[in-house]
Amino acid sequence: MPRIIVNAAVGAVLCSLFVTTSPSCATETCFFTQISAGQGDTCGLRGDGSIECWGADSQGRLVPPPGVFTQVSASTHACGVRQDGSVACWGYDASGQSTPPKGQFRQVATGSDHTCGLRNDGGVVCWGNQSYGQSATPDGTFTQVTAGAYHTCGLREDGSVACWGDSDYGQSTPPNGMFTQVAAGAFHTCGVRDDGSVTCWGYDGYGQSTPPEEPFIRVSAGRWHTCGMRQDASLACWGNDFFGESTPPDGAFTQVTAGSSHTCGLRRDGSLACWGDNWNGQSMTPLEPYTQVSVGSDYTCDLRQDGKITCWGDDDEGQSTPPDGTFTQVSAGDTHTCALRDDGSAACWGSNEGIFGDFGGQSTPPTGTFTQVSANGLHSCGVRQDGGVECWGDNFFGESTPPDGTFTQVSSGTEHTCGLQQDGSLACWGNDFYGESTPPAGVFTQVTAGTRHTCGLRSDGAALCWGNNDHGQSTPPTGVFTQVTAGTDYTCGLRNDGAVSCWGDNRYGQSEPPRGPFTEVSAGIERTCGLRPDGSVVCWGDRALVISVCAEAQSCGDAIINGAEQCDDGDTLYSFGDYCGSNCSCVPCGQPTAPEAPETDGPTASDALFTLKAAVGSTTCDVRVCDVNSSATVTVTDALAILRTAVGQPLELNCPN
Repeated sequence: MPRIIVNAAVGAVLCSLFVTTSPSCATETCFFTQISAGQGDTCGLRGDGSIECWGADSQGRLVPPPGVFTQVSASTHACGVRQDGSVACWGYDASGQSTPPKGQFRQVATGSDHTCGLRNDGGVVCWGNQSYGQSATPDGTFTQVTAGAYHTCGLREDGSVACWGDSDYGQSTPPNGMFTQVAAGAFHTCGVRDDGSVTCWGYDGYGQSTPPEEPFIRVSAGRWHTCGMRQDASLACWGNDFFGESTPPDGAFTQVTAGSSHTCGLRRDGSLACWGDNWNGQSMTPLEPYTQVSVGSDYTCDLRQDGKITCWGDDDEGQSTPPDGTFTQVSAGDTHTCALRDDGSAACWGSNEGIFGDFGGQSTPPTGTFTQVSANGLHSCGVRQDGGVECWGDNFFGESTPPDGTFTQVSSGTEHTCGLQQDGSLACWGNDFYGESTPPAGVFTQVTAGTRHTCGLRSDGAALCWGNNDHGQSTPPTGVFTQVTAGTDYTCGLRNDGAVSCWGDNRYGQSEPPRGPFTEVSAGIERTCGLRPDGSVVCWGDRALVISVCAEAQSCGDAIINGAEQCDDGDTLYSFGDYCGSNCSCVPCGQPTAPEAPETDGPTASDALFTLKAAVGSTTCDVRVCDVNSSATVTVTDALAILRTAVGQPLELNCPN
């Protein structure tokens, strides 16, 4: 049966493999000279010519090669122009987009799966995907090149614009006139005319091609939004603003770059400001090293060296919006976060809702001073200065009713809590359905409570786990560990040599850590993060979506998100673009009807995902099937292209022989 591994953000679904933030820097590397916002990631050129990238990483697109560069461009892959004029690319290379030709270039531009470079003689050369003609460059001399999703545009010496490639929305049909700069977005293009006015052409479903009537110096086109720098160096953005990507901060800037759903600007002092989607950490500014990392359900929080907290990921309940102030510890839970302030008081933010939808109180800590706090599920706990444990929030399973005693550490699980007592013994309370609250006897140095299992670190460094073991999460390997962390259905441990080992569920790659060394590790639901000795944070896992297609599919087929997920009881379900048909049965072309079309003509993630599922509804990868939006037919390649553009992230299609 065909299987698709989708490394993409569909709706609110994150699909990153690694997230990297930066350590501290020396004087010449503490500022940026150029910035490029990609599809879930950001790359910047530092003052010393080195490149740094952060955000969502797949295929190594956050790992630029060493060397001195003069320019960088980020997308699903990244490329940079070296000081000697050669181009180096890294990241996705399925279409050859990261395999540049030899020669000297003065500028490079990355599209979804193609790349174009401007040679020193003004000629343009492109490499990578050619399915829409986006890499078939015209003759002539250019002064600038810009690559969109599946089209490319260049600014000729005479100021006219030439575009080539996909033009379904007119994005490759530029108007006449003289321009000083051009920027290609996903399905639209914008240019700055010689009088400073901005003209856009192509898809305008979110208003991204309707610029304000005022003069600009330069413009940058993203996926569904566009930003421009005014003549007074202030910024203006228009188009989609779902993540706040079109709401720039005040101030004077020297550059602006629009990514898929986030935007970054370079201030006059070389400092960086980013806004918009921060699910992958792409809108974080990498300046301070980190001293601690804590992974929650669908978000992550870091404690910086200066005591400030930064969070990225899901923020529906405000769990990724920390308060001002300086802190000494942070703990990310399910939909709320708690941290310990400098004065020992506890601060919590995020959801305060209980198990029955009433007031839970998990984000309302008591007054007083603590030495440690732990947030998870719908409750929080802290160790007081006198060693007593106090918990607040939901107490349906007794998880917020700690026993008396003197404790040195506490760990909140989803529905249970465990604490390390002063004599090294463990005490657990709350739900014990799987035995997660029945710790073994012995002397321990640390305890960690997961969703339905618990692990502890013995005095000899051995890891011991108990409770649910349906994924092997309670069967640790042998060896000496210095720290252990329990996630949902998996566990990770930090070995004494700095290497990380994980065991249990690995459907999302959360149990496949990169090479060390690390100084700390934190396990969540589907993502794990580790702190390196230099203060940088590296994360792995998250949702690599698996779409399973009905085995008996004919020319069209129903599909479901995640191999382990079952279709509902005969109902049609659209959630984050996924579709479940009645009993997962297969249907003729055109049935069931696709989701109601949006007011605009542009492809949505839901529509594109539906199209892709229909296209793979066969045991081969080359079947032609009905398009959900018309009577035309689409190939799997076309459907992948539609979805890739709609979600703004790379896709990989794996079909068996």
